[in-house]
Amino acid sequence: MYRIAMEKLLKWKESKRRKPLIIEGARQVGKTWLMKEFGRLYYTDTVYINFDSNSRMAELFASDLDTERLIMGLELYSGRKIDPDHTLLIFDEVQEVPRALSSLKYFYENAPEYHIVCAGSLLGIALHEGTSFPVGKVDFLKLFPLSFKEFLMAAGKERYAELLSKQDYPMITSFKQTYIDALKQYYFVGGMPEAVQSFAENKDFNEVREIQKRILAAYEQDFSKHAPNEIVPKIRMLWNSIPSQLARENKKFIYKVVKEGARAREYEDALQWLVDARLVHKIYRSTAPGLPIAAYDDLSAFKIYLVDVGLLRRLAQLAPTAYGEGNRLFTEFKGALTENFVLQTLMTQFEVVPRYWSQNNPPYEVDFLIQRENDIFPVEVKSEANTSSRSLKKFKELFPDKVKLRVRFSLDNLKLDDDVLNIPLFMADQADRLIGIALKNR
Repeated sequence: MYRIAMEKLLKWKESKRRKPLIIEGARQVGKTWLMKEFGRLYYTDTVYINFDSNSRMAELFASDLDTERLIMGLELYSGRKIDPDHTLLIFDEVQEVPRALSSLKYFYENAPEYHIVCAGSLLGIALHEGTSFPVGKVDFLKLFPLSFKEFLMAAGKERYAELLSKQDYPMITSFKQTYIDALKQYYFVGGMPEAVQSFAENKDFNEVREIQKRILAAYEQDFSKHAPNEIVPKIRMLWNSIPSQLARENKKFIYKVVKEGARAREYEDALQWLVDARLVHKIYRSTAPGLPIAAYDDLSAFKIYLVDVGLLRRLAQLAPTAYGEGNRLFTEFKGALTENFVLQTLMTQFEVVPRYWSQNNPPYEVDFLIQRENDIFPVEVKSEANTSSRSLKKFKELFPDKVKLRVRFSLDNLKLDDDVLNIPLFMADQADRLIGIALKNR
């Protein structure tokens, strides 16, 4: 299975400023597979240590964090010699032994020649809770579910993925319906590796549904196992409310949808737990397209999206029959699947988390704002080929000096109309590159 993140890992390996690397991502997005495959492809040997329920590793890291001592202990444990130039050290579920995280500082300062990558299913929770390791002593890599391009490659459509990379837009347009059909499959399957692999091998939507059901069940087990007892019921209610939240017209998160009479202060910790576990994306409302974009956040207004469009479809219990009903998957519950899909692609391309913009009287809303270098771009998401964009027009009227380019995702063809760039939904993970080209051509 091809993962674009492998290229980033290779750059990390070859960097002269390499630090121990922490891979962040939700449970079951493929962190362990990626680390092991990276070791298999690019190292002579790999030493894999799983810290979950590993009392011997807990004892090793409990005392002195001297790097020579730790390497000796790891060699004794694994039964293999660790060559700093040719061995990849993998620390999996590293959050289970916090002092192993702390040791990364000493490896960076005293033994930078060792190649160390770390991951954990709930590593984001551990980091948020203040696990002791200094920022600046480690590198980070965010791993997301498979992108649409990665899905195409896994599903046996490598030539179509290659066509996207080659930017042959007339040829891409000629095969538009093939891409749309594949995108409908992606909305159903999503990008969780196990679901993608199953679909690639068997093309069985019902089997995919069962795998997604197991993944969602595992997430709910994590709520009970790892979250503080007092917020577990609230996490469950928040989690189960997400399809209803996204089915609303403006999709702004409303606590009373979770429970009648619910207030923000009662659920803030539960929501933050889901964010830290990388299971949801929290997108704030922006009051204006200024820099830095975070300075204009309205912290009282936000949207919540799921980590994976396929899991959202499963959580909403949308049946496989929707796949064969025209464009229903694109338009279902106010286009929520489409918005979730577009956000997933934006999260992988832009360093700054997107925002959205809205006003009440009269009502206008721009689905996302993205910061690209020192520019802010308004983004509208359309579920079909309808490209009417009244909110994009209003945004330009209100902020004429701030808008170099407006971006719209839809099922229409790739085109630049004055300052509006229309990007076909199946080319969403090319957005950064297409925006760059459009800016040069204007």
